[in-house]
Parts: sequence; structure tokens; C-alpha cells
Amino acid sequence: MLEKYLNRIPKIIGEINYSKYAVFLPIIKKKEEYHILFEVRAYHMRRQPGEVCFPGGRVDKTDRDSKMTALRETKEELGVDSGNIEQIFPLDYVVSPFGTIIYPYAGIIRDEVEIIPNPEEVAETFTVPLSFFMETDPEYYKVHFHAEPEKDFPFHSIYGGEKYKWQIRHMDELFYFYGSYTIWGLTANILKNFIEIINNESSDR
Repeated sequence: MLEKYLNRIPKIIGEINYSKYAVFLPIIKKKEEYHILFEVRAYHMRRQPGEVCFPGGRVDKTDRDSKMTALRETKEELGVDSGNIEQIFPLDYVVSPFGTIIYPYAGIIRDEVEIIPNPEEVAETFTVPLSFFMETDPEYYKVHFHAEPEKDFPFHSIYGGEKYKWQIRHMDELFYFYGSYTIWGLTANILKNFIEIINNESSDR
């Protein structure tokens, strides 16, 4: 019975119940220097208005894969067609403690392409020289969580009962500060991963 599972590829437990999103980190060239392009979410949006982010959104059933999602969202939010994006590669995916999996990608938008933000989703765009992030470490701040079992939690069935020692958990939130812009949260995490990949590649060379 077990033989058919010998080559099984493992998945994340409960993955089928996770919401899946894809994000695109856009790179552009300005005055012979590479920059990273950011969006500021429209202020009328229900979720995270006014926050700095990358283009992205939920993986639809009609999307071939998460890469297609990232490129589709880039087209919808910045008006940039996938044919005008080069050297696309995946970053490390993120499994959040809140039931989501995020698949980030990075790539270069061709020099001659006009970026036309969608006002329904994007309040403005801005760029930051890649060198800034290569030379600047993010600031770390901890968000602490505590366990709060339901009233009918079966303490009588576990060793220690109501005095059970729950593990104290926390989450690191990263912040980059550039001028008047604050880049933090998921966007900062994806950005840091991107910089680490570049730095590792540079050191290997």
C-alpha cells in the first residue's frame, strides 16, 4: 500500500485551505541606474489604504500559475503588459500565520515602456535606487501574540491543565524608511529576500 507514496511530493499541511496570492517586484532603469518601483495603494480601498506595496493579488482559478497572476496584476495596476517585462524569476514564497501563501516574482520593465497606474487601485508610484537597499539594512520591530483558548477548551485533557505553558510567539516586522515613504510588512519582507538573493549571487561570483 505504501509503495505508491515513495515518490510523493510533500505539501504544506492544510494548503488547500490557504488563500494564494502572487506579487511582482518591478525593476526599472533610470539614468543608468536600476531602481525598484513601488505603488501607494489608493486611499479609498477597503484593505490597507495608503500603504506602500508591489502589484499583486489573489491567484484566480483561470490563471495558469502564480507567475501568470503576478503579471496579470501588474498589467491591471500599472498598465504594463507581460511582453514588456524581461528576466522574470521567482523569489522565495511566503507562508503567513494568517492562512495565506504569497508567491513573489521579480523582473525588469523595459526602458521605453510607459507606466500608467490604475487610479482605482494605485494612488501614486515612486522608485528607490536599488543601491539604497543594497546598502541599507531594514529596522526590526516585534509584534507579540498570546494564546487565548476558548471557554470550553478541554484543559482537563492536557498535562498542566489551565496552567499549561504556552509558547510565547512573536513576529518580526521589517521597516525601510526612504524620504517620506515607509516600506514595511510583507512588502519589506519580499524586498529583503530579493536583496539577499542578489547579495548571495554577487558573493558567489
